[in-house]
Amino acid sequence: MTTPLDCEQQERLVAERRRTLGEDHPDTLTAMLDLADYVWAKGRLIAARALEEQVVNARRRLLGTAHPDTLKAVGKLAVTLAGQGHLEQARQLQEEVVDGRRALFGDDDLETLRAMNNLAGTVALQGDVTTARELLASVLATACRNFGEQHPDSLTTMGNLAVVLWQEGNRAGAYELQQQVLELRRLAQGEDDPATRAAATALEIMEHDSGY
Repeated sequence: MTTPLDCEQQERLVAERRRTLGEDHPDTLTAMLDLADYVWAKGRLIAARALEEQVVNARRRLLGTAHPDTLKAVGKLAVTLAGQGHLEQARQLQEEVVDGRRALFGDDDLETLRAMNNLAGTVALQGDVTTARELLASVLATACRNFGEQHPDSLTTMGNLAVVLWQEGNRAGAYELQQQVLELRRLAQGEDDPATRAAATALEIMEHDSGY
C-alpha cells in the first residue's frame, strides 16, 4: 500500500516531473492537480487556483474541452473560485462540467450527480435557492434510485437539500429531512462517524433556531 505524500513531498514530485517529463505531460498535470488539493486543504486558495488554472489550460489545449480529465480539472477550479467568492465565474464553469459530463456519461453517472451538487451549492450562495432546490431534488431522486438512500452521496445531497429548504423558509420540511439524514447516517455509519456527528449538530441548530 502506497503511503500518501505530504505537501512538501508533492511539491518535490511536481518539480521532478516538470524537469524529467515536461510541463504538459499527463503525469505532471496529474501531480499538479494533486498538489492543488494539498494547498487548498491548507487554505492556500490563491496557490491552488494558480495550479488548477495551469492544468485546465493545458488539458483544454491537449485533450479538448469535453475530455473527462479536462472536466475534472475545471470542476476543481470552479470549487476554488467559489471559495474565493467568484460565484458567477464558478457557476459558469460548473455548468460547463455538468453539461459535459451529461453528454459523455448521462444523468445517472455518479460524477455527473456530484457536479450537479456542486453547481447547486454555488447557485444557493448566489441567492437563487429555488433553482438550487430543484437541482438538488433531481440529484437526490436519481441518487436514491440508482445507489440507495444510505449511499454517502445520497445522504450528502439530502443534507444539502435540507439546508436549501431552510434558506427558503420551509423550516418544517428542512427539519424533517435533516432528521432523516441523521437517522440514515446512524444506520449506515454509526454514532461516532464524523458525518453522523455533523448531521446531529445541524439538527441541533435547527431545533435551537426553531424551538422544536
